[in-house]
Amino acid sequence: GTGVRIAGWKTRDTLMTASYKLCDLPTLAGSSPEPSEWMEITQKRVNRFAAATNDFQFIHVDPDKAAKTPFGGTIAHGFLTQALLPFLLSETTWSFEDAAMSINYGSDKVRFVRPVRVGERVRARQTMLEASEKSPGHWLVKWLVTVEIENHKNPALVAEYLEMAKGHDGRDLVAQL
Repeated sequence: GTGVRIAGWKTRDTLMTASYKLCDLPTLAGSSPEPSEWMEITQKRVNRFAAATNDFQFIHVDPDKAAKTPFGGTIAHGFLTQALLPFLLSETTWSFEDAAMSINYGSDKVRFVRPVRVGERVRARQTMLEASEKSPGHWLVKWLVTVEIENHKNPALVAEYLEMAKGHDGRDLVAQL
């Protein structure tokens, strides 16, 4: 279908096996799309995030000083990992033919479990926990999201990620927020 992709805006063609309608959302609870592709966390990305947030703590931006810490080198900001969720989740998703748009609605129960060292690769896995129609054509979707670190048992982040989806026939989305 040509509809909006819930939990993102694109998907790999190999994952597009079915198209759904928003009313199908509750039946997908407990289901998980494929994980995203791996993404390397570079020092350049960490430095740019530090500049954007004015968080220049040495464990993020000073490789020499950070090498003397228990981390053994620079680490990504926890909020950088969280900020990557929209992109990582856009890597895999389902298509909804009657959706006009989907927006990030926030997060619940965010936990930064393990730091991500610069040079490590991360990916996101998601499982739909629930979907409820808040008003005609407006669906609140809750996902359990885990950001995995390649070759590590413990994840970087675990969160409940929320999004609001609007059908073509729904009223103004902003008025519902």
